[in-house]
This record gives sequence, structure tokens and C-alpha cells, in this order.
Amino acid sequence: MTSGSPTPIDFRSDTITRPDDAMRVAMSDAEVGDNVIDSDPTIVALEERAADLLGMEAALWTPSGVMANLIALSLHLSRGDRFLAPRGAHVLTNELGSAAWLAGGMPDPLEHDAGPGRPSPAAVRAAVGPADGPYYALRTTLLSLENTHNAAGGAITPPDEHAQLVAAARDRGLNVHLDGARVWNAAAELGLPPAALTVGVDSVSACLSKGLGAPVGSVVAGTAEFVERARRMRQMLGGGVRQGGVLAAAGLVALDRIDQLKGDHENARTLAAGLRELGWDVVDPQTNILLASVPDVSLTLEHLRGLGIRALPMAGKVRFVLHREVTADDVDEALRRIREDRR
Repeated sequence: MTSGSPTPIDFRSDTITRPDDAMRVAMSDAEVGDNVIDSDPTIVALEERAADLLGMEAALWTPSGVMANLIALSLHLSRGDRFLAPRGAHVLTNELGSAAWLAGGMPDPLEHDAGPGRPSPAAVRAAVGPADGPYYALRTTLLSLENTHNAAGGAITPPDEHAQLVAAARDRGLNVHLDGARVWNAAAELGLPPAALTVGVDSVSACLSKGLGAPVGSVVAGTAEFVERARRMRQMLGGGVRQGGVLAAAGLVALDRIDQLKGDHENARTLAAGLRELGWDVVDPQTNILLASVPDVSLTLEHLRGLGIRALPMAGKVRFVLHREVTADDVDEALRRIREDRR
């Protein structure tokens, strides 16, 4: 940054959050062990707590959300199986084809006919069709949901619609995986326990390194039998870390901060209102992600960088993500810079 440049305000992602002093102390004091040969007590504590919060029998720590999703899809799919997911879902567009390449599944997107990020139960049933057919018919075995839906602007699937989608999947003989990378945000916004948003699923992943501030880590949860199989798959993928309790300690601190996510949602609404007053075409955010439609995404992002405002493209729009390192004052300052630039 050159002399005189404005201090950057970083809306690129909630993944840029860093561990604060309290989290670093917990990491330095963590009790650890070899989590491959035996077990790591702090990882075990995190997995038990995550399973309880998510309403599942057991959970497994993974280094990343992509690995958590890949483990789940690999266990639910056989090679050549078709799986359904809402259009723009992370497992379809942001995981480098690993669902097909490594898990062996054939992805098929569902349109958001029930609202942002949400297919309807009827669409799920129609997409699968009759259970019988000739030998060359596609075999559909899995519905993968996402709550909140990143590319739909952090859109929430409420519990009643979630239950209807799970019921539709069961009606067609499908398993259900929930990519809950930001399920904590949905729970915080709705004022519900996270487990209220996972009812009926066979597996769920959830991220610790986004708005909650942990430096790394996710969990994948399901039945005890599923998690035992998942542990083997994690090892196959190179995710069998040793003294991972140093990282799990950060995850335990992160799980104490779920309610704090509501502040990020409020800041997102403030930013949306301010941009709308300035003539921007913005979608009302449900959680911490704001999408803005602009004539030229690349040009807009470049211009914002000149103002010291950092954002990223998403779904053909400019995406602003609010997180614990962007304060209400930062939002006001970003709006001031944009306003002053128009004069």
C-alpha cells in the first residue's frame, strides 16, 4: 500500500478472519495427542461438542470444508451415481469438480424455484422420476442442500422448508447431505439451535474458519457408523493430522461465538441500505452476504479497490461479506468513500 492510500476495508470473505488473543491463548494451552495413532483430547472435545450442537450422533474434524463435503459425498455416492444440489451450490461450483472426480458422482443442479437458494420439494421429486427404469437410466442417490446458500447471497432455508425437502428426498429414496458451512449464521439469524436446521439429514458439514474466527477447520457429522467410515476416508485424503488439538482449541472458542454472528448480519443490512440510497441495485441480505448487481463486475471491483474497498465477484454480481473484522464504523467509512467518490 502506497503512502496516502486509504486503509483497506476487506469485504472479500469471512474466511479472512484471524484468531484473536483469547483464541491464540487457547491454542497455546491446548492439550494434544497423536490424533491418527491414538487420539487428541482437544479434537475429541471439539467433535463431541460439534455433534451435540448439530444434533448428530458423532462428528469428525477436518482441515477444510471442501474435505468435509468430499468425505460425505464419497460415502453417499457410488461411481456414476447422480446427485442433486441447488444451482450455484458450493459443491457444484467451488470445489473444483471433486464431487465428480474423487467422489464419483454426477452432479445435476436444481433451480431455485422456491426462493433464493431453495428448490421446491416438487422439483426434487420431479428430478428423480420413477424408481425403476432400464439399465442405462441414471441412478440418483443423494440430495445435497446448502444452508446458508453462498451464491444466493447467504440465503436461509427455514426449518419447515428444510423438512419438506428432506421428506421429498426420502420419498424418492435419496440420502441427504447438508453443506452447512454457514449453518451457524442461519441459526443465529433465526434464533434457533443449529440442530433445528439439520433434522433428518444423513450428514452435515459446518465450518469453523469463517465468521467464527478459527484459523482453520470444519466438521462433518452423522451417525457414529458414518463418522467411523468418514475417519478412514479423511485418512485417505491426507487429512489425518497429528497434534491437531492446537487447531481444535480454536474451534472450541469459535463455537462460543455463534450469537455474535448477528452483529455481522446487522452490518450487512446497514451496508445494503446505504448502497441502495446511493443508487446501487442490491439484494436484501438475510445474513452476512450482500450481492450487488452492476453493469460491469470487473470494472466495479477495480474501482472499489481504488477506494480501499475490497470485494469479490459471485454469481455475476459484486459480493460483500461482513465478518468479525469489519465493524459498524468500517461500514460507515466504506459508504462515505463511495458517496464522496460520486461528487
